[in-house]
Amino acid sequence: MPSAEVAIDEALVRRLLQEQHEDLACRALVEAGEGWDNKLLRLGDDLLVRLPRRQAAADLIEHEQRWLPVLAPRLPVQVPVPIRVGRPGCGFPWAWSIVPWFAGQTAAETLSAPPAMALRLCEFLAALHQPAPADAPLNPFRTSLSTRSDVFVERLQRLGREIDQAAALKVWRAALGAARWGGPSVWLHGDLHPANLIVEHGELKAVIDFGDLTAGDPAVDLAVAWMLWPDHVGVMFTDMLHRAIYRVDASTWRRARGWALFLGVAYQSSSLDNRRMASVGRRTIAAVLADRTIDDLPR
Repeated sequence: MPSAEVAIDEALVRRLLQEQHEDLACRALVEAGEGWDNKLLRLGDDLLVRLPRRQAAADLIEHEQRWLPVLAPRLPVQVPVPIRVGRPGCGFPWAWSIVPWFAGQTAAETLSAPPAMALRLCEFLAALHQPAPADAPLNPFRTSLSTRSDVFVERLQRLGREIDQAAALKVWRAALGAARWGGPSVWLHGDLHPANLIVEHGELKAVIDFGDLTAGDPAVDLAVAWMLWPDHVGVMFTDMLHRAIYRVDASTWRRARGWALFLGVAYQSSSLDNRRMASVGRRTIAAVLADRTIDDLPR
């Protein structure tokens, strides 16, 4: 995980709250995790403080602050719309947010996703994947598969015998050969993996971490199918996507499989300090290489 570029602890967050949101400063603060981009602290029972831990994430949190209030009303599940917005202060250099705390577990923790959750996720994707405005954020890492070939091959080689190299390259070439997305650039979550899906009692309750929010090819987000349903993606999720809820053509599905492989390789090769994401990577790669149903779809 990239090193933090600024020290964030409870004392700093308490000072920020006292300076900018004094009415919340008396609440209990408990560290709730740290990712590549942000540090999280639980604030009382129902809120979460989200602070960038490096410069690269500073713009991302501002994207959430700008666009989540616009997108949330049309989405069928909860998303972390900022309740309060923080500004630089107390030696902390970037904007930060106070968002709702969602009870439950991430799908990465449960390591299971009930089939019924596929329908709910399809509803979420259908609502999100609408044409984005010209001023939507642009994420250079979620543009097209062809721009990611060099880094994919480098990461694949890094895994060595942990993965069937020939099979992976065959899937990759098939994805690169698929017709490119010809529709308008649509809103994308951009980082839709099991650790960003909150599940409670077997139901999808919330989708979190929209820092990579961008516009582009919906295949980027559809890659989550191979992460969640490794044994059933061909027979179940494809059927869901071909219903009226969310229609997808064979080329988009092939690109989605390419993105799933790309992300699975990234998670497995770059998560030595995060066993949960490394496990997601291994499961995703295995699901992609085992999926043969896509080969029967019309070209």
